[in-house]
Amino acid sequence: MWQIKNLLLKLANNCIDFLFPSSCPLCGAPVSVHGELCADCWASFNWISNPKCTKCGYPFPANLDLGLNPICPNCASGKCPLDMIRSACVYDGVSRETVLPFKHGGRIKYSNFMSRAMMWSMRDMELKPDIIIPVPLAWRRLRHRGYNQATLLARPISKAMNVKMDLDSIRRIYRPDMGHKNAVQRAENIRGVFKVSRPDRIRGKKILLVDDVMTTGATFAELRRVLMKAGAVSVYGVVFCRVVRVI
Repeated sequence: MWQIKNLLLKLANNCIDFLFPSSCPLCGAPVSVHGELCADCWASFNWISNPKCTKCGYPFPANLDLGLNPICPNCASGKCPLDMIRSACVYDGVSRETVLPFKHGGRIKYSNFMSRAMMWSMRDMELKPDIIIPVPLAWRRLRHRGYNQATLLARPISKAMNVKMDLDSIRRIYRPDMGHKNAVQRAENIRGVFKVSRPDRIRGKKILLVDDVMTTGATFAELRRVLMKAGAVSVYGVVFCRVVRVI
């Protein structure tokens, strides 16, 4: 019976591939795997690789020999917002043209390659979290947008890591967008917006936070503060792209 089911499933998949051939989600060029980028689109991103900060993943110039475990000045001074952070790529013109339509324009099909790139960025973390938490949206913003982009990214990561995703333990209070605020203003604006509603799920846990973009790290820092206060053991994070400033 299982052989018949597998045969029918294979035939169904072949029919789908024939009727709807796999294409690059960004440019529409043919690709071999559904949801993957074509070679040209992949090469256009500024993917983060070594050398990078061991703690926050800040990318260093490729020609620098910084040893096995380099640390950026911010992390060396204790300013890393989480226990460890990884980012798939740098926030620039190319990644912005992906993130903004994904976040605000309903291009949820981008989540496939974005989440895969994020999993690739975590390959050196040796992390086994107890729960995965997408950075929550306030209900007002969620109702307007119709989806939480962080949840779309977290779902395949949760499945691949075989770690439960938690959508209920943290609530977010609505405040106006922080798009044009500096680091100090962002930290002030985000203070107190997150509330742990289920501390029993947080206590004693290693937590992986998932988001689309890290700008100053203020959101991650505030989340870590409330999660650690609720009894979390450690808090890590992964994003698709991060703003890179000279430090």
